[in-house]
Parts: sequence; structure tokens; C-alpha cells
Amino acid sequence: MTPVSTPSDDIPRRVMDAVSTVVIGKEEAKRILLVALLSGGHVLVEGLTGTAKTLLGKAFAMAIGGKFKRIQLTPDLLPTDVTGFYLYSPTGASRFVPGPIFANIVLADELNRTTPRTQAAFLEAMQEHQVTIEGNIHSLAEPFMVVASQIPAGGPGTYPLAEVQVDRFMFRVWSGYPSVEEESEVLDRIDQLEEPALQPATTPAEVLGVRERVRNVYVSEDVRRYVISLVNRLREDPDVAGGPSPRAGIALYKGGRALAFLEGRDYVLPDDVKELALPALVHRVHVRPEAEMDGVTPEAVVERALAEVAVPKPTA
Repeated sequence: MTPVSTPSDDIPRRVMDAVSTVVIGKEEAKRILLVALLSGGHVLVEGLTGTAKTLLGKAFAMAIGGKFKRIQLTPDLLPTDVTGFYLYSPTGASRFVPGPIFANIVLADELNRTTPRTQAAFLEAMQEHQVTIEGNIHSLAEPFMVVASQIPAGGPGTYPLAEVQVDRFMFRVWSGYPSVEEESEVLDRIDQLEEPALQPATTPAEVLGVRERVRNVYVSEDVRRYVISLVNRLREDPDVAGGPSPRAGIALYKGGRALAFLEGRDYVLPDDVKELALPALVHRVHVRPEAEMDGVTPEAVVERALAEVAVPKPTA
């Protein structure tokens, strides 16, 4: 079904409303996913099994009228199981068989259950929106977004995600258990939720159009300095062994524009940056072992930076 053409300002609300018809609760996760979608980023969802991580990704793909693929990561999965491969006939002719990475929204389920070699199959796709196989470049669909779920670190049968892998994710969110009220609503609507009939609220082409609008949101020099100051404060923190890369600042900058757009503004406020600080920075902060033994967490380090870095005052 083709959705009715809508003004671009209205598309994010329609997408959120559509997703909310099948995903109960998870308001923060849905908001971050929408910000990432409008910013051209990817999201790492960490949480326990059965907490709607798969449903979140599928619902967003259905809401934008895009193609959705789920990749269940296991230790025996090969990189070609993700990217695709060339199939050769006895005559020497070949044809490309695309892997599940060729979709608008790809759910990499339990990414840290597969080997580093297969994890690396996502790197080029996430950064350059393409895959290279046997020297041939294959472009991915647009918009393209990876939503990866991760079992809490240290679980049995897991492989820690490499720093370069984690850094490719614009945001990280936690998917926890629902509240009593939310779980009650899930039970009341379980027959409808198990077979969701979600109609698209927009099209992939219209999403790309909204992204162009988001790029025009104004970011003042003071807000840019605030972003840079936050990132550098974390790098200089004595409890931090490895600070955030420049991608952290880019995530705050681009995410701030998308968040401002969702709030109906054509300019970014420091509050937009502060709201995105934990999702954009926590997974990029590595606490020193001795500080970790004293109970210091990445969340606490980011909160400390937010408290210590001066917030720019509004200009008259």
C-alpha cells in the first residue's frame, strides 16, 4: 500500500505513531532510533532476550515502507552469509547472490555472538554504504540503517565487539523489561501484536527528503564548541583509558540537528546535545581497570563531563 504524500515535517510523527501501534513502551529507544534514521546513523541495542529488540527494527522498516532483513548471528556464520557471494556455473559464468545486508533496515541480532571476522563484514557497509566482494563494489539501498542487538557483555558464548565496530554505531540504547502497565497492555493486545498489520507511514524516498531538511538545521558556533568541549573533557578524564573518537562529536552534531527537527525547531540547543550525550558517548568511553574497581562506570564519567563543561548561554 502506497502512503498518501505528506509534508516532510509531519513524516517523523507519522513514523513514530505507526511504530507505536506495535511496539508498546520503549519511548526512549524509539526516539533514538528515529533520530538515527534522520541522521543516517546506526544503533546498538543492548538488552535481555525477549525485550522487543527485533520488533523495534522490523516496525521501523515497515513504517518507512522499506525492506527489512534480520541476520541471526552465530559463531559459525561466515562473512559471505552477511554480504553475499558470487555463484559460478561450470561454464565459468557467474552471478551475484546478495546477502541480507541489502535492505533498508538490517537487524544484526546478537552481534556479539559471532566471530570478529564476521563482525567485520558490517564495517564497510556501515561506514560507506557498500560492500566489496571479489573486487566488485555493490552499493546498498538508501536509506540504510543497521540496528544491532547485543547480549550484555561477558555472557556465555560471546565475542566482545572491537572498538572500531562499536564506534560505527551512532547511538547505544538499553532495552529493558516493560513496566507492569506496559506488560499488561502487551497481554491485552497479544493477538494483534503477534501478527502486526502495520501500514507504511512514508516511503524511503521521503525519508531521504527529510534528511535533507535536517541537514539545514542551524548549529551555532557556541553549540559546536560545546560538543567539542564535552568530547575533549572525556578524553582528558583521568579515569578514562580510551576516550571517544571524532565520530562521537559527529554523532552529537548530526543527532542534535535531527532532535531539533523533531522538536519543530530549525536550530540546535545545548539541551539537544545533553539529551543525546549518554546514547552517543557511553559506548565510546573505556574506564581504566583501577577506576572500574572503585565503581566508576562510563555512565558516571559522561554525567561528570556534563556537569563540569560549561553550557553556552543563549545570546540576546
